Amino acid sequence: MTTLRVFADDALARSSAQPRINGLTRYAGELTRALIDTAPPECDVELIASSRPKSALTELESEFPAATRTTVSRLSHCVLASAWAGGIRVAAGTGILHAPSLFAPLVGHDRSVARQLVVTIHDTIAWTHPSSLDGGTAAWTRRMARRAAKHADAIVVPSHAVAAELTERIDVGERVRVIPGATSSSIVLPAEPEVRSSWLKLPERFVLASGSMDPRAGIAELIQAAALPDFHDVPLLIIGDDEWRGQRITEAAMLAGLPEDRVRPLGTVSDSDLALLLKRAEAFVAPSYAEGFGLMALEALAFGTPLVHSDAPALVELASGAGYPVVRHDAGSSYAERLAAAVGNVLHGDADAESLATLGRDRAKAFSWRDSGARVWQLHAEL
Repeated sequence: MTTLRVFADDALARSSAQPRINGLTRYAGELTRALIDTAPPECDVELIASSRPKSALTELESEFPAATRTTVSRLSHCVLASAWAGGIRVAAGTGILHAPSLFAPLVGHDRSVARQLVVTIHDTIAWTHPSSLDGGTAAWTRRMARRAAKHADAIVVPSHAVAAELTERIDVGERVRVIPGATSSSIVLPAEPEVRSSWLKLPERFVLASGSMDPRAGIAELIQAAALPDFHDVPLLIIGDDEWRGQRITEAAMLAGLPEDRVRPLGTVSDSDLALLLKRAEAFVAPSYAEGFGLMALEALAFGTPLVHSDAPALVELASGAGYPVVRHDAGSSYAERLAAAVGNVLHGDADAESLATLGRDRAKAFSWRDSGARVWQLHAEL
């Protein structure tokens, strides 16, 4: 029996009492399930977790009941992350190891002991927009990426855009493999959508986005766009918290001269509410200046929601012509003006919203977690 040992911490990065909207958490959970579901004959999946309360381990086992077993370290997540970043060989593990992030034992090991290690780097934000990350996350990520270049047998990235950007920054040789994510099967409409829509006080028409006042997200420019005539006074609903490091979405809307009901932060939403929002939105806008993949944009495509997106390489790659791209940098006009014009074209202009919806649904079918899981197994087999 061949066992693939998967680091499972990222799949439980948030409490089970909270909606699981975090992109890394969703990716890790969905990929782990896919690896279990697509395991070849005579192969199984073992989970590896850091020390945590019994309740969290129970949750882990309930999330992945088909995993063969769970091995728990005596050390906490933080201790392991610090030790591995410092090159300390603790709880390194042997056998065939797969990490859905850089949380992995990227340290030197005894070459007489068989070990194969594949890790995942989701984006290059730690280099391009380090201020977007909390605390020392950017420095830790860069350090672990350098360790990955030295100690990992392969590095998985979600897009060709990230592959190109990463190879410009660290020497990874020929070890990068592009294996994208997909939409989640848990994002389904609620049983009574009209009742839920009323409870959420959804306007009859609205444009949807996701993000914060982090400059990388482009939400500030989108709010400015909402104040321009091309936006046609359609309300803008934003998934995510109102406040980011002292900057508030509601204050930005007020400074843009928008009425209180025109821009509304929704906070964290459940999977069923996300499905409802995507289904009801007249457009989804992804204005980010930098992305690694664009999971929320892909979910919009899957629901047939017309997608307006920046020309960030990963988003252009993801949409592949199924969205309405907007140039981020152009001396001829402001980014807010270009975003407003694009939204206006989708709502009332030359862009064919029905065609975008059809193209989006077709494009989303190109992504499958089962395919991603099978490709990970194939990668390990090739190594």
